[in-house]
Amino acid sequence: MELISPDEKDRLFEEYSGRLLYQDKANIYGCCIKLLTDVRRFKEQWEDNFFFMDENIRSHGRLIVLEEEGEPLVRYDPYTNTAFVTGISYYGWIKSIALAIAGDILEDEHGIYHVHGGAIDFDGKGVAIIAPPKTGKTTHSFGLLRLPESRLVADDWFFVRFFERSVLAFGSEKNSYVEADIAEIWQEFRPLIKEAVFDERGRAIVNVRWIVGRGGVVPMTTMRKIIILKRDPSDPKVHRKLDVEEALDFLIRHDFCNPHQLVRDARKIEMRSNFFRRLLERTDVYLVNTTGPPHETHMEIVKLVKS
Repeated sequence: MELISPDEKDRLFEEYSGRLLYQDKANIYGCCIKLLTDVRRFKEQWEDNFFFMDENIRSHGRLIVLEEEGEPLVRYDPYTNTAFVTGISYYGWIKSIALAIAGDILEDEHGIYHVHGGAIDFDGKGVAIIAPPKTGKTTHSFGLLRLPESRLVADDWFFVRFFERSVLAFGSEKNSYVEADIAEIWQEFRPLIKEAVFDERGRAIVNVRWIVGRGGVVPMTTMRKIIILKRDPSDPKVHRKLDVEEALDFLIRHDFCNPHQLVRDARKIEMRSNFFRRLLERTDVYLVNTTGPPHETHMEIVKLVKS
């Protein structure tokens, strides 16, 4: 990850412009993010993943993705919200960088913040699952969708706005990008996975409405509970309630559970710390240890959600 200047952005764009065969715009919570790439499958995955944005709308941010040998590299100009991505063959990083560009724009210009986590509406009340990588965020978000009271807002990334009477969480993607093993854990999703087309990393973009129904996905919810996941074999306790300072300390130590932040300077860290403090002050927060079998851990999460 490198930050670059507008002059360097212009130089790179001139260098690569002749290779950008495919273009498409996505609507990411009102932000127009434009993809330019020489990889056709990325354009097709992008169209399946994100909501459509009219081509007449001027882009707020741009993502240039090129198929090149070498180490993965992201070069980002925060002044024009333009990112150049090379050496990456995995679509998951591309969509996360697009979401990060939208998040960078919205938090700076509109006071709208982003969370790398799942958001579920449970009987009209929002539940967020926030976790460091590989601790079960997607597993337990999809596990909650098996409950008849649950509806999906977002399984990976959502945006938050504060109002006097409530905190609202908004979804960001049209369809979900999931691993095949989700059907091994939750058999309800086997028909969905059976029909999916997986990439080289064993992931696929799927429309969970096929399983949960059209009413099983909603655009927003009122946030009431946050469940933070960790995986710590040395801690015998499965779950406990956290106060604001404990929860905020965990999030800061784990880089807000978001490896896709493009700008991480002191100003941004303070801005995000203040946001999470406000969010934690207005929700009930629990810490869940996911070292046990997924089904057993999930039973404890369901109890917290229903309590």
